[in-house]
This record gives sequence, structure tokens and C-alpha cells, in this order.
Amino acid sequence: MSNAVSPPSAQLDARGLFCPEPVMLLHNAVRDLPAGECLEVLATDPSTQRDIPRFCSFLGHQLLEQQEVAGEFRYLIRKGGAD
Repeated sequence: MSNAVSPPSAQLDARGLFCPEPVMLLHNAVRDLPAGECLEVLATDPSTQRDIPRFCSFLGHQLLEQQEVAGEFRYLIRKGGAD
């Protein structure tokens, strides 16, 4: 099984939004993806550094990447579970 990171099949731009909006939008975006597909999330709210990893852990999704560049946060999430 390959651990290579797939290019995202969807993107959620939550820049400029504050808690709890990014996670609420993330929940809807992940629901629309087939299992195994990747979603890129862009955010500016620092609380996403805590909330998005917890969201993934709690709901069984895989957080593949987490980066911060100049106050902007990028996450790459692979949807887990059966669709």
C-alpha cells in the first residue's frame, strides 16, 4: 500500500473565517467526498491548528499534511471510512 500523498480532489477555502465556521464547512465538504479522496483546506484562523487535527482524529479521517506559512494554514485530509 502506498503512502504517497494524492493531489486533492477538492479544496475548501476557509480563509477569513473564524471558529467554528472552518470546521463546520469542513464537515460539509468531507461529507461530499468519496472515501479515500483528499481535501485541501486553507485557513487563517489559528484555532484550526487544534480543531482540524481533532476533527480528523474523532471522525476517522487522515491528516496527511499540516503547514503554516505567513499566518496561513494548509491542511491535506484524506477521507476515511466507507462512503
